[in-house]
Amino acid sequence: MTDPDLLDLGAAREVFDASQDFTIGLEEEFAILDPETLDLADLFPELYEAAQADPVLGDSAAGELIASEIEIRSGRAESMDEAMERMVVRRQKLFAVAADRGVSLASMGAHPWASYLDQEIIDTPHYQRLKDDLGWVAQRNNTWSVHAHVGIQGADRAIRVCDWLREQLPILLAVSANSPFLDHVDSGLASVRTQIFTRMFPRCGIPGQFKTWDQYAEFIETLKGLGSVVESTQLWWSVRPHHAFGTVEVRICDAQSDAAESTALAGLITAVVAQTALDLDSGAKGETEPLLDREIEENFWRAIRYGMDGKMVDFRRNREIEARQVLEELLEWTTPARESLKIDVNLPERNGSQRARDKFEAGESIEDIYRASAEETRRSYS
Repeated sequence: MTDPDLLDLGAAREVFDASQDFTIGLEEEFAILDPETLDLADLFPELYEAAQADPVLGDSAAGELIASEIEIRSGRAESMDEAMERMVVRRQKLFAVAADRGVSLASMGAHPWASYLDQEIIDTPHYQRLKDDLGWVAQRNNTWSVHAHVGIQGADRAIRVCDWLREQLPILLAVSANSPFLDHVDSGLASVRTQIFTRMFPRCGIPGQFKTWDQYAEFIETLKGLGSVVESTQLWWSVRPHHAFGTVEVRICDAQSDAAESTALAGLITAVVAQTALDLDSGAKGETEPLLDREIEENFWRAIRYGMDGKMVDFRRNREIEARQVLEELLEWTTPARESLKIDVNLPERNGSQRARDKFEAGESIEDIYRASAEETRRSYS
């Protein structure tokens, strides 16, 4: 296994060529809160230190830039069932550690009122380097997400999977949208997290096509040679080949307030990655090429703005289509992968942003909505 921060593209190719198809690794990010005020609390160092006392949690807890956030990781699993068994244990242990220290954890894409100006960057060489490199951009990113890694064997195959996955990212974002509020107001967006993160960070959002590993490697080697990146984790794209794990990682989705929704979303992401690989293997894509960048960008904006309440553009048929229908077609398309991998996807009728906005329009305050969300997270994850 290579060093996660390694930018040796030859070694990364070897990792992919030795990888195993459709292994699964999951990551969930949580905000650390004062339980009374629900303000963000910069207590990652204390929670992380406490987590180290547990051998399971110690291996899976991690930081993500700001000191008011903590992440847990499933590690490599052979199946979705195994991945979720791991995550359930880690969730329970993390929430117990937080409760013992009198803090709360929340899971939403963005905090509805916390000021980014108050956030502290984790005091490690890695994150302090990012702070120096990114400046205000690093400070501004107080957002939370859920990621899924899916094993893909073969470096060129992994790149082709990433190329094709790009056009599925908008619907995955729309399904997961769970961040309508910012700065004490309704942002008007379904996922303000995505607008903050992907529009600000470099090498972020939806990448262009690379087509082959060599073309990908050439680009990364150029960035490396010019000092633009010093480690592979500085490639923040919403879908990316992970150099150390031999996985395709999908990073587009908002964090989910309900644990069952996070589980369902992880299953859907995994099925989309696997079905894409299966279609490429079988030749089902035929002579068709992935959508153009500008076409994907149109649907990406629609997902950010409207989520599941909007429409997307079917550019191959020159028509608009309801996001709900896009999801239904996605579920139908991924049926072979879901059946093969034994993945159930039980998504709610309305996602987090829709439910939060329903409450807001009914007269509930943003503070009360967020408190209920934090309680839902406590109840379902712990």
